[in-house]
Amino acid sequence: MMNCLHGIWVPLATPMRHGEIDLAQLQRLAERVIDAGAHGLVVCGTTGEAPQLDLAEQSAALAAVLEVAHKRCPVLMGIGGSDTFAAASRVLQFDDEDLAGYLVSTPAYVRPSQEGLVRHFETIADATARPIVLYNVPARTGVTLELATAQRLAQRPQFAAIKEAGGSLQQMTDLVQQTPLSVLCGDDVLLFAALCGGAHGAISASAHIRTDLYVQLFDLVRAQRLAEARALAAALLPMMRLLFSEPNPAPLKAALAMQGLLRDELRLPMVPATDNCRQQLAAALENLDALPLYRPGKATPVAKMMEAV
Repeated sequence: MMNCLHGIWVPLATPMRHGEIDLAQLQRLAERVIDAGAHGLVVCGTTGEAPQLDLAEQSAALAAVLEVAHKRCPVLMGIGGSDTFAAASRVLQFDDEDLAGYLVSTPAYVRPSQEGLVRHFETIADATARPIVLYNVPARTGVTLELATAQRLAQRPQFAAIKEAGGSLQQMTDLVQQTPLSVLCGDDVLLFAALCGGAHGAISASAHIRTDLYVQLFDLVRAQRLAEARALAAALLPMMRLLFSEPNPAPLKAALAMQGLLRDELRLPMVPATDNCRQQLAAALENLDALPLYRPGKATPVAKMMEAV
C-alpha cells in the first residue's frame, strides 16, 4: 500500500444531524469525492472534527467510509492526541480494517522535544504493521517536526509519507529532496508551488469542492503543462483562501451545505461560518461551478475553462 500515498487525498468532513454523525451523508460525500477522481480519503482528520468524536463515533465513521471506498480508493485513518500510549491503543482498535495506513499528527499542546517526537511516532508505529503518514502542523500543535527528525524517522520504511503543513515551501522542497518520504502538501494555498517543487500530492480540505479540478491540477503539473496548471491554480485560489478565512471546517461545511451535501452543523467549540463568509463562499462556488468537469483522458483545455468564468 505504500506506493499509493500520492495524488489528491481528501480529509473528509463529518456530517452532523442534531448532534449525531449522519453516516448516510458521510457515505454520500465520500462517494461523490471518489467519483470525482480523488486518489485517497482521510477519515477523522482535523477537517473531520476528530477531536470532538469519541472512539465509537470514529469507528462508525471509518466503517461507513470503507463500505463506500471498498477497493476503489485507499483510506487513511487519522490518529491525534497528546497521549502517546492512548494513540497507540487507538491504532490497535482500527487495525483490522482495510486501511492504507494512519495519518498521525504531532502531539498538540505539550510541545515535546524532537527526541520526544521520534519516540511518540515510533511507539505508535510499533502498534501496527501499516504505513504511517507523519503530519506536521505546528499552527495547531505548537511543535514543529524538523527536517532532521523527519530524516531520522524515514530510515524506518514504515514511515512512508508526510503531510507537511508548516507554511514553508522551503521545508516542503527540502523534504522532497532530502528524504525518501512521499511528501503531501497540507497547505492548500501552496499546492501549485508544492507540486512544481516535486511534492507527491496533497491532503487537501479544499479539494472537497470540485475535487475533479484538483485532480486536473495534479495531472497538469505531472505532465509539465505548467502554464495551464498555473491558470487553473489561480482559479482555485480564491476558494482555497475563503475556506481557511475562518477556522476549518466551518467555511467548508457552509460550502458543502450550499451544495446540499450536509447540514451546516458543527460540534463545539467549532461554530458555523459567519454570514459574511457564507456570502463570499456562494459567489466563489458559482465561479467554480462554471468550470467544465474534468475526467482524466478527456481534458478540457484550460484556456476554454478560463473563458467560462
